[in-house]
Amino acid sequence: MENELILKRFIDIRRDLGYTQVEFAKVLGISSTTADIERGRTKLSGKVVTELLKQFKVNPLWLFGDSEEKYLQPTNINVIPKVVTVDASENENMVLVNAKAAAGYPQNIQDTSWYRQLPAFDLPIPEFRNATYRGFQVEGDSMYPNLKPGDWVLARGVEHIDYVSANKMYVVVLEDAVLVKKIERKPNSNNVTLISLNPNYPPYEIKPFQMQELWEVNSKITFSLDATTDKGLLRQLQESMDELKSQIKHVKKV
Repeated sequence: MENELILKRFIDIRRDLGYTQVEFAKVLGISSTTADIERGRTKLSGKVVTELLKQFKVNPLWLFGDSEEKYLQPTNINVIPKVVTVDASENENMVLVNAKAAAGYPQNIQDTSWYRQLPAFDLPIPEFRNATYRGFQVEGDSMYPNLKPGDWVLARGVEHIDYVSANKMYVVVLEDAVLVKKIERKPNSNNVTLISLNPNYPPYEIKPFQMQELWEVNSKITFSLDATTDKGLLRQLQESMDELKSQIKHVKKV
């Protein structure tokens, strides 16, 4: 029964993380598939347990049935900016991270020399004082219609995950990606849910320790402004309806 519990929990972890048997084996650095482990033909080695702990913070005590805490969460999730840049006068400035640079941002997040290749400026507006701000270019349409591809968001560094609000948008820097999302923290759950405004993109969950930085979006720069307003759209709709009614009346007379 003890072995059955261990195997069940090992399978639960793989499915929880979204890996196939072949993918999970590659991640854990073992043979071509985890099928033999899951069938009980191969013993769950110390190496595998170590990798589960190191890579995914899986609690070994939970794995072996001695705890109900599946993941070991660090007591202090550090999401504050890892590097702050200053100008020649030692005043903090705002770095701009375009879509191309964002691809390398997670891997270079603590490399001070890497930031020197990025443009930076000071924005003399009171709203951008007394905090660390960074600009990120939006890629993709997951936050449409609020944000369009190519827009820029200006965001303030978040000191702690407990300060997250469900009504705000955030730049979430993961270990391998930079995303703009809404964030939801459900009661009695250790996970964080990332939510897109575009309904074509379903929400998904991550572990808090997967986040390297959090930035609260408070403004945007867009280059796709037009003169169409909601009132203008309503007027166009009304004109179309009037024209349709006129055509219907004409058909009835004929």
